[in-house]
Amino acid sequence: MLAVDANIVVDCCLSGPGFDLLGRHDLVAPPLARPEALSALHEMAWRREIPADMIDLALDRLDGAPVKIVEPKGLAREAWRIAEQFGWKKTYDAEYVALARLLDCRLLTIDGRLRRGAARLGFVVGPRDI
Repeated sequence: MLAVDANIVVDCCLSGPGFDLLGRHDLVAPPLARPEALSALHEMAWRREIPADMIDLALDRLDGAPVKIVEPKGLAREAWRIAEQFGWKKTYDAEYVALARLLDCRLLTIDGRLRRGAARLGFVVGPRDI
């Protein structure tokens, strides 16, 4: 099992192989992953950072993403604790970290700030680490 953040979901929605590169993993994410990914895609389209013909493909991939949305008991409380522990003002990133901690799995991200911030936990990894 591999927890993924919204940045990974967006990257897979826009990349050539899509989610195929992660196909051997059971992917999970907290409930905020989907709206966060949708918002990021919309912002990229609004800024014209992605071509118009890519938007439909990205939305289709988001709709069919092989990511199971899970919300284990205690997720909010654990995210709060992690945000406090790392001195993070917001709990968005902490929710991904909390999910991985509660499920005892790795968290995959391409967010450098998140990786650096939670590196000492030992389970926050980048694509090259899987």
